Amino acid sequence: MFDLIYLGFGAAAWAIVAYKAVAWFKDRGNADLGLACVMTAGVATVFLFSAPSLYRGFDRLAGVANLAMVFLYSSVVVFAAGALVLLLRWTAGDGEAARARARSRARAAVGGVAALWAVAITGFAVGRPDAVEHPRDFSTAYTDSPGVMLFLVLYLAIFGAALAGLGTLCPRYAARLGGSWLARGLRILAAGCWLGLVYCACKVIGFVLSWAGHEALWLSNGVAPLSASVAALLVLAGFALPAAGPRVAAWRRLRRLSPLWRTVTAQSPEVTIESSSWSVRWPFADLEWRANRQMAEIRDVQRGIRSFVESDAVDIARERARTVSLDDRQLAAVAEAAALRRGLENRSVGHVPALGADSVVVDKGGEPVEPADEYEHLALVADVYHSPLVETVLTELRQRSAMVRG
Repeated sequence: MFDLIYLGFGAAAWAIVAYKAVAWFKDRGNADLGLACVMTAGVATVFLFSAPSLYRGFDRLAGVANLAMVFLYSSVVVFAAGALVLLLRWTAGDGEAARARARSRARAAVGGVAALWAVAITGFAVGRPDAVEHPRDFSTAYTDSPGVMLFLVLYLAIFGAALAGLGTLCPRYAARLGGSWLARGLRILAAGCWLGLVYCACKVIGFVLSWAGHEALWLSNGVAPLSASVAALLVLAGFALPAAGPRVAAWRRLRRLSPLWRTVTAQSPEVTIESSSWSVRWPFADLEWRANRQMAEIRDVQRGIRSFVESDAVDIARERARTVSLDDRQLAAVAEAAALRRGLENRSVGHVPALGADSVVVDKGGEPVEPADEYEHLALVADVYHSPLVETVLTELRQRSAMVRG
Protein backbone atom coordinates (compact mmCIF):
# COMPACT_ATOMS: atom_id res chain seq x y z
CA MET A 1 0.00 0.00 0.00
CA PHE A 2 2.76 2.45 0.94
CA ASP A 3 4.56 1.57 -2.29
CA LEU A 4 1.50 2.36 -4.37
CA ILE A 5 0.83 5.66 -2.61
CA TYR A 6 4.37 7.00 -2.61
CA LEU A 7 5.25 5.82 -6.11
CA GLY A 8 2.01 7.33 -7.41
CA PHE A 9 2.77 10.67 -5.77
CA GLY A 10 6.36 10.44 -6.99
CA ALA A 11 5.27 9.88 -10.60
CA ALA A 12 2.88 12.83 -10.42
CA ALA A 13 5.61 15.00 -8.88
CA TRP A 14 8.10 14.10 -11.60
CA ALA A 15 5.47 14.99 -14.21
CA ILE A 16 5.29 18.45 -12.62
CA VAL A 17 9.09 18.64 -12.70
CA ALA A 18 9.12 17.76 -16.41
CA TYR A 19 6.53 20.42 -17.16
CA LYS A 20 8.42 23.06 -15.23
CA ALA A 21 11.70 22.02 -16.83
CA VAL A 22 10.25 22.56 -20.31
CA ALA A 23 9.05 26.02 -19.27
CA TRP A 24 12.46 26.82 -17.76
CA PHE A 25 14.32 25.75 -20.90
CA LYS A 26 12.17 28.21 -22.83
CA ASP A 27 12.97 30.98 -20.34
CA ARG A 28 16.46 30.26 -19.05
CA GLY A 29 16.81 33.74 -17.60
CA ASN A 30 14.03 33.09 -15.06
CA ALA A 31 16.07 32.03 -12.04
CA ASP A 32 13.01 31.69 -9.80
CA LEU A 33 11.47 29.20 -12.23
CA GLY A 34 14.73 27.25 -12.30
CA LEU A 35 14.83 27.13 -8.50
CA ALA A 36 11.21 26.01 -8.38
CA CYS A 37 12.08 23.22 -10.81
CA VAL A 38 15.01 22.06 -8.66
CA MET A 39 12.98 22.25 -5.45
CA THR A 40 10.10 20.32 -7.00
CA ALA A 41 12.58 17.65 -8.11
CA GLY A 42 13.74 17.38 -4.50
CA VAL A 43 10.17 16.75 -3.30
CA ALA A 44 9.59 14.24 -6.11
CA THR A 45 12.70 12.28 -5.13
CA VAL A 46 11.55 12.19 -1.51
CA PHE A 47 8.30 10.52 -2.57
CA LEU A 48 10.12 7.91 -4.63
CA PHE A 49 12.57 6.95 -1.88
CA SER A 50 9.73 6.88 0.66
CA ALA A 51 8.35 3.77 -1.08
CA PRO A 52 9.65 0.88 1.09
CA SER A 53 10.31 -1.46 -1.85
CA LEU A 54 12.34 1.14 -3.72
CA TYR A 55 14.16 2.04 -0.51
CA ARG A 56 15.19 -1.57 0.12
CA GLY A 57 15.92 -2.26 -3.53
CA PHE A 58 18.26 0.72 -3.72
CA ASP A 59 20.10 -0.41 -0.60
CA ARG A 60 20.46 -3.97 -1.94
CA LEU A 61 21.89 -2.60 -5.17
CA ALA A 62 24.31 -0.30 -3.29
CA GLY A 63 25.17 -2.91 -0.68
CA VAL A 64 24.73 -0.39 2.19
CA ALA A 65 21.77 -0.59 4.56
CA ASN A 66 19.72 2.61 4.90
CA LEU A 67 21.77 4.48 2.29
CA ALA A 68 18.47 5.35 0.65
CA MET A 69 17.72 7.48 3.72
CA VAL A 70 20.76 9.59 2.93
CA PHE A 71 19.48 10.18 -0.60
CA LEU A 72 15.97 10.87 0.69
CA TYR A 73 17.14 13.42 3.24
CA SER A 74 19.64 14.88 0.75
CA SER A 75 16.71 15.59 -1.56
CA VAL A 76 15.02 17.44 1.29
CA VAL A 77 18.22 19.43 1.85
CA VAL A 78 18.28 20.33 -1.87
CA PHE A 79 14.75 21.67 -1.42
CA ALA A 80 15.87 23.60 1.66
CA ALA A 81 18.88 25.09 -0.12
CA GLY A 82 16.64 26.20 -2.98
CA ALA A 83 14.27 27.78 -0.46
CA LEU A 84 17.12 29.73 1.16
CA VAL A 85 18.23 31.03 -2.24
CA LEU A 86 14.66 32.09 -3.03
CA LEU A 87 14.48 33.92 0.29
CA LEU A 88 17.67 35.81 -0.45
CA ARG A 89 16.50 36.71 -3.95
CA TRP A 90 13.07 37.91 -2.84
CA THR A 91 14.47 40.04 0.01
CA ALA A 92 17.39 41.49 -1.93
CA GLY A 93 15.70 44.70 -3.02
CA ASP A 94 15.97 46.47 -6.35
CA GLY A 95 19.03 47.42 -8.35
CA GLU A 96 21.99 45.57 -9.77
CA ALA A 97 24.05 46.04 -6.60
CA ALA A 98 21.30 44.41 -4.50
CA ARG A 99 21.05 41.50 -6.93
CA ALA A 100 24.82 41.06 -6.84
CA ARG A 101 24.73 40.92 -3.02
CA ALA A 102 21.91 38.38 -3.21
CA ARG A 103 23.95 36.19 -5.55
CA SER A 104 26.95 36.39 -3.23
CA ARG A 105 24.85 35.54 -0.17
CA ALA A 106 23.15 32.72 -2.05
CA ARG A 107 26.50 31.15 -2.88
CA ALA A 108 27.53 31.47 0.76
CA ALA A 109 24.25 29.94 1.94
CA VAL A 110 24.50 27.00 -0.45
CA GLY A 111 28.12 26.50 0.57
CA GLY A 112 27.20 26.56 4.25
CA VAL A 113 24.37 24.06 3.74
CA ALA A 114 26.70 21.80 1.72
CA ALA A 115 29.33 21.91 4.48
CA LEU A 116 26.81 21.12 7.21
CA TRP A 117 25.35 18.31 5.17
CA ALA A 118 28.81 16.83 4.57
CA VAL A 119 29.26 16.72 8.36
CA ALA A 120 25.82 15.09 8.68
CA ILE A 121 26.64 12.38 6.13
CA THR A 122 29.91 11.73 7.90
CA GLY A 123 27.93 11.24 11.12
CA PHE A 124 25.71 8.73 9.34
CA ALA A 125 28.69 6.85 7.92
CA VAL A 126 30.49 6.45 11.25
CA GLY A 127 27.45 6.10 13.49
CA ARG A 128 25.31 3.48 11.75
CA PRO A 129 25.65 0.51 14.15
CA ASP A 130 23.99 -2.32 12.17
CA ALA A 131 22.89 -3.46 8.73
CA VAL A 132 19.14 -3.64 9.43
CA GLU A 133 16.84 -1.76 7.06
CA HIS A 134 14.66 0.91 8.68
CA PRO A 135 12.57 2.60 5.94
CA ARG A 136 9.71 3.45 8.33
CA ASP A 137 11.42 3.91 11.73
CA PHE A 138 14.92 5.18 10.98
CA SER A 139 14.77 8.13 13.37
CA THR A 140 13.69 5.99 16.33
CA ALA A 141 15.95 3.01 15.62
CA TYR A 142 19.20 4.93 16.19
CA THR A 143 18.42 7.32 19.05
CA ASP A 144 21.37 5.84 20.95
CA SER A 145 23.82 6.40 18.08
CA PRO A 146 25.53 9.84 18.34
CA GLY A 147 26.62 9.82 14.71
CA VAL A 148 23.16 9.10 13.35
CA MET A 149 21.63 11.62 15.73
CA LEU A 150 24.06 14.25 14.44
CA PHE A 151 22.88 13.36 10.93
CA LEU A 152 19.24 13.71 11.92
CA VAL A 153 19.59 16.89 13.98
CA LEU A 154 21.51 18.71 11.26
CA TYR A 155 18.92 17.57 8.71
CA LEU A 156 16.06 18.90 10.82
CA ALA A 157 17.89 22.17 11.52
CA ILE A 158 18.53 22.86 7.83
CA PHE A 159 15.07 21.83 6.78
CA GLY A 160 13.29 23.65 9.60
CA ALA A 161 15.16 26.92 9.04
CA ALA A 162 14.30 26.89 5.34
CA LEU A 163 10.65 26.08 6.02
CA ALA A 164 10.30 28.83 8.62
CA GLY A 165 11.79 31.45 6.32
CA LEU A 166 9.83 30.42 3.24
CA GLY A 167 6.60 30.00 5.20
CA THR A 168 6.95 33.54 6.58
CA LEU A 169 7.89 35.24 3.32
CA CYS A 170 5.46 33.57 0.90
CA PRO A 171 2.28 35.20 2.32
CA ARG A 172 3.95 38.62 2.31
CA TYR A 173 4.99 38.20 -1.30
CA ALA A 174 1.53 36.86 -2.22
CA ALA A 175 -0.12 39.94 -0.70
CA ARG A 176 1.54 42.07 -3.40
CA LEU A 177 0.13 39.92 -6.20
CA GLY A 178 -3.57 40.31 -5.51
CA GLY A 179 -5.78 37.42 -6.56
CA SER A 180 -3.42 35.94 -9.13
CA TRP A 181 -2.74 32.24 -9.47
CA LEU A 182 0.83 32.85 -8.36
CA ALA A 183 -0.43 34.43 -5.14
CA ARG A 184 -2.67 31.44 -4.47
CA GLY A 185 0.20 29.07 -5.14
CA LEU A 186 2.44 30.95 -2.71
CA ARG A 187 -0.19 30.76 0.03
CA ILE A 188 -0.54 27.00 -0.45
CA LEU A 189 3.24 26.69 -0.47
CA ALA A 190 3.35 28.58 2.83
CA ALA A 191 0.78 26.19 4.32
CA GLY A 192 2.98 23.28 3.26
CA CYS A 193 5.98 24.90 4.90
CA TRP A 194 4.20 25.38 8.21
CA LEU A 195 2.92 21.83 8.18
CA GLY A 196 6.48 20.71 7.44
CA LEU A 197 7.53 22.47 10.63
CA VAL A 198 5.00 20.31 12.48
CA TYR A 199 6.89 17.31 11.12
CA CYS A 200 10.19 18.74 12.40
CA ALA A 201 8.67 19.46 15.81
CA CYS A 202 7.28 15.92 16.06
CA LYS A 203 10.70 14.45 15.31
CA VAL A 204 12.49 16.65 17.85
CA ILE A 205 9.91 15.96 20.55
CA GLY A 206 10.21 12.25 19.78
CA PHE A 207 13.99 12.42 20.27
CA VAL A 208 13.64 14.19 23.60
CA LEU A 209 11.02 11.74 24.87
CA SER A 210 13.15 8.80 23.78
CA TRP A 211 16.22 10.15 25.59
CA ALA A 212 14.04 10.68 28.68
CA GLY A 213 12.97 7.04 28.57
CA HIS A 214 9.45 7.67 27.24
CA GLU A 215 9.22 6.24 23.74
CA ALA A 216 6.59 7.95 21.55
CA LEU A 217 6.67 5.86 18.39
CA TRP A 218 3.19 7.03 17.44
CA LEU A 219 4.56 10.58 17.26
CA SER A 220 7.87 9.96 15.49
CA ASN A 221 6.75 7.15 13.18
CA GLY A 222 3.08 8.04 12.82
CA VAL A 223 2.19 11.71 13.11
CA ALA A 224 5.53 12.99 11.78
CA PRO A 225 5.60 11.10 8.44
CA LEU A 226 1.89 11.76 7.89
CA SER A 227 2.35 15.51 8.36
CA ALA A 228 5.44 15.43 6.15
CA SER A 229 3.54 13.68 3.35
CA VAL A 230 0.65 16.14 3.45
CA ALA A 231 3.12 19.03 3.62
CA ALA A 232 4.94 17.71 0.55
CA LEU A 233 1.65 17.49 -1.35
CA LEU A 234 0.84 21.08 -0.41
CA VAL A 235 4.28 22.21 -1.54
CA LEU A 236 3.82 20.45 -4.88
CA ALA A 237 0.37 22.01 -5.24
CA GLY A 238 1.83 25.43 -4.48
CA PHE A 239 4.45 25.01 -7.18
CA ALA A 240 1.98 23.57 -9.70
CA LEU A 241 -0.91 25.99 -9.21
CA PRO A 242 0.58 29.07 -10.99
CA ALA A 243 0.95 26.96 -14.14
CA ALA A 244 -2.07 24.69 -13.77
CA GLY A 245 -4.55 27.31 -12.56
CA PRO A 246 -4.69 29.46 -15.73
CA ARG A 247 -4.94 26.33 -17.87
CA VAL A 248 -7.79 24.91 -15.83
CA ALA A 249 -9.54 28.29 -16.05
CA ALA A 250 -8.98 28.34 -19.82
CA TRP A 251 -10.37 24.82 -20.11
CA ARG A 252 -13.48 25.85 -18.20
CA ARG A 253 -13.90 28.91 -20.43
CA LEU A 254 -13.58 26.69 -23.49
CA ARG A 255 -16.26 24.34 -22.21
CA ARG A 256 -18.65 27.24 -21.70
CA LEU A 257 -17.73 29.25 -24.79
CA SER A 258 -17.48 26.40 -27.29
CA PRO A 259 -21.25 25.88 -27.84
CA LEU A 260 -21.74 29.58 -28.59
CA TRP A 261 -18.58 29.71 -30.71
CA ARG A 262 -19.62 26.70 -32.79
CA THR A 263 -23.08 28.14 -33.32
CA VAL A 264 -22.02 31.60 -34.48
CA THR A 265 -18.98 30.57 -36.52
CA ALA A 266 -20.99 27.88 -38.34
CA GLN A 267 -22.77 30.77 -40.04
CA SER A 268 -19.57 32.84 -40.44
CA PRO A 269 -16.77 30.35 -41.24
CA GLU A 270 -14.67 33.11 -42.74
CA VAL A 271 -13.74 34.44 -39.27
CA THR A 272 -12.28 31.15 -38.00
CA ILE A 273 -8.59 30.29 -37.81
CA GLU A 274 -7.57 26.73 -38.51
CA SER A 275 -6.50 24.88 -35.37
CA SER A 276 -3.05 23.35 -35.15
CA SER A 277 -2.81 19.61 -35.73
CA TRP A 278 -1.50 19.21 -32.17
CA SER A 279 -4.62 20.90 -30.75
CA VAL A 280 -6.80 18.53 -32.76
CA ARG A 281 -4.94 15.45 -31.54
CA TRP A 282 -4.62 16.58 -27.90
CA PRO A 283 -7.68 18.44 -26.53
CA PHE A 284 -5.71 20.04 -23.66
CA ALA A 285 -3.11 21.69 -25.94
CA ASP A 286 -3.03 25.49 -26.43
CA LEU A 287 -5.94 26.01 -24.05
CA GLU A 288 -5.38 29.71 -23.43
CA TRP A 289 -4.72 30.44 -27.11
CA ARG A 290 -7.87 28.58 -28.12
CA ALA A 291 -9.96 30.40 -25.50
CA ASN A 292 -8.60 33.75 -26.71
CA ARG A 293 -9.25 32.75 -30.30
CA GLN A 294 -12.84 31.74 -29.63
CA MET A 295 -13.59 35.00 -27.86
CA ALA A 296 -12.00 37.03 -30.68
CA GLU A 297 -13.92 35.13 -33.36
CA ILE A 298 -17.23 35.61 -31.54
CA ARG A 299 -16.48 39.32 -31.38
CA ASP A 300 -15.65 39.33 -35.11
CA VAL A 301 -19.04 37.81 -35.88
CA GLN A 302 -20.74 40.42 -33.71
CA ARG A 303 -19.02 43.25 -35.53
CA GLY A 304 -20.06 41.76 -38.86
CA ILE A 305 -23.79 41.56 -38.08
CA ARG A 306 -24.39 45.01 -36.60
CA SER A 307 -26.25 46.25 -39.66
CA PHE A 308 -28.63 43.26 -39.45
CA VAL A 309 -29.74 44.06 -35.88
CA GLU A 310 -32.50 46.57 -35.21
CA SER A 311 -31.18 49.64 -33.41
CA ASP A 312 -33.56 49.15 -30.49
CA ALA A 313 -33.13 45.36 -30.17
CA VAL A 314 -30.79 45.67 -27.21
CA ASP A 315 -33.12 48.11 -25.44
CA ILE A 316 -36.08 45.78 -25.92
CA ALA A 317 -34.09 42.87 -24.55
CA ARG A 318 -33.05 44.94 -21.53
CA GLU A 319 -36.66 45.89 -20.79
CA ARG A 320 -37.87 42.29 -20.95
CA ALA A 321 -34.96 41.17 -18.75
CA ARG A 322 -35.82 43.77 -16.12
CA THR A 323 -39.32 42.33 -15.77
CA VAL A 324 -37.88 39.09 -14.37
CA SER A 325 -35.55 40.88 -11.91
CA LEU A 326 -32.21 39.84 -13.38
CA ASP A 327 -29.03 41.42 -12.04
CA ASP A 328 -26.92 43.70 -14.25
CA ARG A 329 -24.60 40.93 -15.43
CA GLN A 330 -27.44 38.62 -16.45
CA LEU A 331 -29.33 41.50 -18.02
CA ALA A 332 -26.35 42.41 -20.20
CA ALA A 333 -25.88 38.77 -21.22
CA VAL A 334 -29.55 38.38 -22.23
CA ALA A 335 -29.46 41.60 -24.27
CA GLU A 336 -26.28 40.60 -26.07
CA ALA A 337 -27.50 37.06 -26.73
CA ALA A 338 -30.78 38.35 -28.19
CA ALA A 339 -28.97 40.85 -30.41
CA LEU A 340 -26.52 38.20 -31.62
CA ARG A 341 -29.26 35.71 -32.47
CA ARG A 342 -31.34 38.41 -34.16
CA GLY A 343 -28.42 39.54 -36.31
CA LEU A 344 -27.58 36.02 -37.45
CA GLU A 345 -31.24 35.31 -38.15
CA ASN A 346 -31.73 38.46 -40.22
CA ARG A 347 -28.54 37.91 -42.16
CA SER A 348 -29.52 34.34 -43.00
CA VAL A 349 -32.71 35.58 -44.72
CA GLY A 350 -31.13 38.73 -46.14
CA HIS A 351 -33.23 41.15 -44.07
CA VAL A 352 -31.52 44.47 -43.35
CA PRO A 353 -33.40 46.77 -40.93
CA ALA A 354 -33.89 50.38 -41.94
CA LEU A 355 -31.88 51.47 -38.91
CA GLY A 356 -29.14 49.08 -37.74
CA ALA A 357 -27.44 48.94 -34.38
CA ASP A 358 -24.18 50.78 -33.71
CA SER A 359 -23.00 47.86 -31.61
CA VAL A 360 -24.32 44.53 -30.34
CA VAL A 361 -21.71 44.29 -27.58
CA VAL A 362 -23.27 45.28 -24.26
CA ASP A 363 -20.76 46.96 -21.95
CA LYS A 364 -20.99 48.55 -18.50
CA GLY A 365 -21.31 52.18 -19.33
CA GLY A 366 -18.03 52.40 -21.21
CA GLU A 367 -15.90 51.25 -18.28
CA PRO A 368 -12.74 49.29 -19.19
CA VAL A 369 -13.29 45.53 -19.03
CA GLU A 370 -10.65 43.13 -17.79
CA PRO A 371 -10.06 40.06 -19.99
CA ALA A 372 -11.30 37.71 -17.27
CA ASP A 373 -14.52 39.74 -16.94
CA GLU A 374 -15.04 39.69 -20.70
CA TYR A 375 -14.61 35.92 -20.75
CA GLU A 376 -17.14 35.54 -17.95
CA HIS A 377 -19.57 37.87 -19.76
CA LEU A 378 -19.38 35.86 -22.99
CA ALA A 379 -19.77 32.65 -21.03
CA LEU A 380 -23.00 34.05 -19.57
CA VAL A 381 -24.11 34.96 -23.11
CA ALA A 382 -23.50 31.33 -24.06
CA ASP A 383 -25.51 30.15 -21.04
CA VAL A 384 -28.62 32.19 -21.96
CA TYR A 385 -28.28 31.99 -25.75
CA HIS A 386 -31.23 29.58 -26.09
CA SER A 387 -33.11 30.66 -22.96
CA PRO A 388 -36.90 31.23 -23.01
CA LEU A 389 -36.38 34.92 -22.25
CA VAL A 390 -34.24 35.39 -25.35
CA GLU A 391 -36.85 33.47 -27.36
CA THR A 392 -39.49 35.90 -26.07
CA VAL A 393 -37.45 38.90 -27.23
CA LEU A 394 -36.87 37.35 -30.66
CA THR A 395 -40.56 36.54 -31.04
CA GLU A 396 -41.44 40.17 -30.35
CA LEU A 397 -38.87 41.42 -32.87
CA ARG A 398 -40.09 38.96 -35.51
CA GLN A 399 -43.72 39.99 -35.02
CA ARG A 400 -42.88 43.66 -35.25
CA SER A 401 -40.78 43.11 -38.36
CA ALA A 402 -43.59 41.13 -39.98
CA MET A 403 -46.09 43.90 -39.25
CA VAL A 404 -43.77 46.50 -40.80
CA ARG A 405 -43.26 44.44 -43.93
CA GLY A 406 -46.96 43.62 -44.14
